[in-house]
Amino acid sequence: MIRPVSDFSKSAAELSRFIGVESKLSFQFTGITSTSTSVEVGDLFVALPGTNAHGATYVDEIIANGAVGVITDLKGAEIVGTKLPTIIIGDPRRALGDICSWFYGSPSSSLKIAGITGTNGKTTTTTILNQILKFADKSTGLIGTIGIEIGPEKSLANFTTPEASELQSLFAVMQERHISHVAMEVSSHALEARRVSGTKFALVGFTNLTQDHLDFHGDMNSYFAAKSKLFTNEYCELGFINIDDAYGKELFNTAQIPVISLSRENRTAQWHFERCEIKPRGYLIAIRGTGGILIEGEVNLIGDHNLDNVLMAVAMASEFEVDPLVIGNSLAHLQGAAGRLESVDIGQKFIALVDYAHTPDAVTRTLSTLRKSVDGRIIAVLGCGGDRDKTKRPIMGRELLAGSDVAIFTSDNPRSEKPETILEEMVSGLTLGESASVTVDRREAIALAVTSALPGDCVVVLGKGHEVGQEIAGKKYAFDDRIELARAIEELA
Repeated sequence: MIRPVSDFSKSAAELSRFIGVESKLSFQFTGITSTSTSVEVGDLFVALPGTNAHGATYVDEIIANGAVGVITDLKGAEIVGTKLPTIIIGDPRRALGDICSWFYGSPSSSLKIAGITGTNGKTTTTTILNQILKFADKSTGLIGTIGIEIGPEKSLANFTTPEASELQSLFAVMQERHISHVAMEVSSHALEARRVSGTKFALVGFTNLTQDHLDFHGDMNSYFAAKSKLFTNEYCELGFINIDDAYGKELFNTAQIPVISLSRENRTAQWHFERCEIKPRGYLIAIRGTGGILIEGEVNLIGDHNLDNVLMAVAMASEFEVDPLVIGNSLAHLQGAAGRLESVDIGQKFIALVDYAHTPDAVTRTLSTLRKSVDGRIIAVLGCGGDRDKTKRPIMGRELLAGSDVAIFTSDNPRSEKPETILEEMVSGLTLGESASVTVDRREAIALAVTSALPGDCVVVLGKGHEVGQEIAGKKYAFDDRIELARAIEELA
C-alpha cells in the first residue's frame, strides 16, 4: 500500500462525529486500512465482513503490526472483544470510502480524475489518455489493471480498481506529489463493493458492455446496473458514452448526469470520426468534436476497437482543455497497453501477438481485426479462467473456432477447477476438425502454435495478456505469454 509522507492524524472523537455515532473513545490514529497485511503502527483498521471470513478475525495480526483501533460492524466487534478500542457502525463496507476520503482531506477533489468503465477497452483507453496528457506536459497518474503510475514511479496493482483505503491513500500521494490529472479504470466489482465511494471524478466514460463476470453479477441487467452507478451525481457531473454499444445507448438515455455521445460512424454523435483511412499498421483519422473541433493525425494501433479507445481518450483530453493541435500531434506517438495486441518480434517470418481478450466479444473483435490485416492463416491459442463465469466458456470456444484457421484450446488460470473440465465446457457442442486441437498445458499449446506457423501467418495467444503468473490449484506460477511465445520462437530457429 502506497502511503503519503504528509502527517495525517485524526481522533476517535472526530471520526465518531463524521460518521454520526456516539463514542467516548479517545485514541488517535495516523493511518487507515482495511487490509490486515497493510497495517502499520498507528493505524485504524476497518474490519469488513468477507465471503470466507470476517476481517475482525485478523485482530491478533493487526495488533502485532501496530493497529490502535478498529471500526467494524456488530459481528466484528464481538470478534475483537476488548482487544482493541472499537467503533461500531451498521455497514462498514458502505462507509469505508467516505471515511478514507475524509481522513485524507478529500484528495480526489484536487485532482482531475477521468474514470473509465466498461467490459473491454478500459485499460487501453486510460493508457492512451495518460499518454496524451503526458504529451501535453501534464503531471499524470494512472490506476488500472496493468499497474499504478504516479508520475515516473510505477508499481503493480492487485485489482483493476484498488480497495477504498488504498485508493484514497493513492490520491493523497498524488496530491502531495503535485499530480494534476489521473486516468483510472473503474470495474463493476469496485462499484458494487463501493471501492470508489468518496471519490470525485472530473469525467467518467463508458466503453461498452458484453458478457463477463456473470458469476458475480448474475445477469447482464445487474452487470449493467453496476456500471451505471458511475454515471450519478455521487461520483461525477459529466460523462462520455460510446453510443455504438447497445448498453451505451441505453445509458446515454438514462444517465443521471449530463453526458456526451461518441460514435465511430454515427455523425450525429457529439464526437465522431469524420474520416478514417486504414493504413498497413494503423489508421489516418480525422475526429470531429464538440464546438466543431477537428483533430487529425495518424494512429499506429491495430484494430477497429482501438478507434473507439482513441475516440474516448481524445474527447476526454479535449474536455481537460488540451490544445487540439497538441492532441493531433500526439496521435502518432500513441502505444497500446501492455498485453493488448502486443507484438513479439525476434526476427521470425510470421506475426506473433499476445492479447488480453478474455470475453466472447473481445475474442471476436480481436480475431476479426486480425483477419483484415493478416494475409496468411490465423493460429489462435485460448483458454478460459477457472472459478469465473462458466456460461461464457462455450461461447468463447465457438468464437475461437469460427475466427481462426487453426484453433488451439488450452488452459488459462484454472485456479481451483480441473483444467480438463474447463476445456470440456469450452468445446461443448463443437465439432473439432484437423485444424483444431486441445492441449491442457499452456506452454505446450504456445509451442504447438509456433511450430504450426508458416511465413505470413499470425500466431496470437489470447486471454492473459500482460499477466505474469498462472494460478493452478491455489498456487501461482511464473508464466508470461510474451516470454513463452518468444522462447518457443527461439527454439524453432
